[in-house]
Amino acid sequence: MNDGSFNPAPLIAVVGCDGSGKSTLTGELLEWLDAQRPTVSCHLGKQSGNIGRQIARLPMFGRKLDTSIQAKARTAQSERGPGLLAALVIYLFALRRVRRFRRMQRLRAGGNMILADRFPQVAVPGAMDGPGLATARPTGLVGWLARSERRLFDEMASHEPDLVLRLNVSLETALARKPDHRPQSLARKIEELPKLRFGGAPIVELDSHEPIENVLASAKAAVAERLAGRVKWSMVA
Repeated sequence: MNDGSFNPAPLIAVVGCDGSGKSTLTGELLEWLDAQRPTVSCHLGKQSGNIGRQIARLPMFGRKLDTSIQAKARTAQSERGPGLLAALVIYLFALRRVRRFRRMQRLRAGGNMILADRFPQVAVPGAMDGPGLATARPTGLVGWLARSERRLFDEMASHEPDLVLRLNVSLETALARKPDHRPQSLARKIEELPKLRFGGAPIVELDSHEPIENVLASAKAAVAERLAGRVKWSMVA
């Protein structure tokens, strides 16, 4: 029998586009799971969108500055790739994400079950928690930053969740819930969401158009089944 010393605490990831109900579902699951064993919620996104919206609300030049930042971000994801300044900013956000991820690992190593809001992946570069410098030119400092960022993402993605709960939502519903978000950004995330893979982690599809009670019930059933299977595996190992 395994004494559990090499069996880390369970890690459940909740992924989905903005407006899909990740925060609501994560909060409900956290309360339910924490009643059973110590559970911590960790946000593993880069949160650049939140920062951008804060900039846009600044008086006088906020909206203009945010528009300029978004234009540079689109260029960074195009075939032209990012310039040095944009690459440095993207890389700094990657380091910020790594810092959050390592904090999550420490909490998990301490015996806490982890409920992750978003999770790093390498299947799809870009806004849905993938590498941001995938289109960078391979030479010079920009190329070095891109290679370094990819190594960071590869390392994070190597820690597969025990279960991924994927919340699916339509653009219309996402915009109704997040009217301050850019339609183009939401549309892209919704398009990319089904393509995301998290190694060999099982993925459970949830329909966020359903009443929250139904979504929560489906999520709880999937988590309970996965955790029960995990315990059986641990006892055999």
